[in-house]
Amino acid sequence: MSDTLSLNKLEKLIELETQLRGEFQQQLDEKDASIAVLTQDKAAMESKVAELEQTISTQLATISEMSRKSSEMQALEQRNRELHNRSENMKEEVAVAKSRLKTLQKDLAAERIELAELKKHDPQRMRKNLDASKKKLAEKTTAADKLQKSLSEARSENSQLESKIKVLEAQLEKNNDKESDQAPDEQEAA
Repeated sequence: MSDTLSLNKLEKLIELETQLRGEFQQQLDEKDASIAVLTQDKAAMESKVAELEQTISTQLATISEMSRKSSEMQALEQRNRELHNRSENMKEEVAVAKSRLKTLQKDLAAERIELAELKKHDPQRMRKNLDASKKKLAEKTTAADKLQKSLSEARSENSQLESKIKVLEAQLEKNNDKESDQAPDEQEAA
């Protein structure tokens, strides 16, 4: 009997299950369809999440690269500014050097002129010229001394001759006076 009871219970349970299934089968099918849709949505969402993660990783790589490039650009711009400042400083240094060069060229030209003047007054040549001038001066002094002696001698001779001329003129006057005294006497005698 216990087997029949169990069998009855089992039949009732199967009937109950069939009845419940009849009542709730539509709801279960709807729930199963809804679960299938949600599973598909979940799979689509996971696919979209994977795509979004891929997009995010690509964008992150792009951002990292752009950040690196931006850092490089900033470093390059800084280098450009430094090089520009250096070039400006070098331009100023070149301008100063050019003006200094012009000044030095003017100084060099003045020094060359002065050197040319100094070469005109070459000490060795001047010494030779001085020695030659001393010799000429000595010769001229000797000649002048001889001329002075000759002049002195000529003056003394001249003064002697002048004194002789005076003596002779005096004698001539005496003779002329005597003759003129004699001539009137001779005229008187004649």
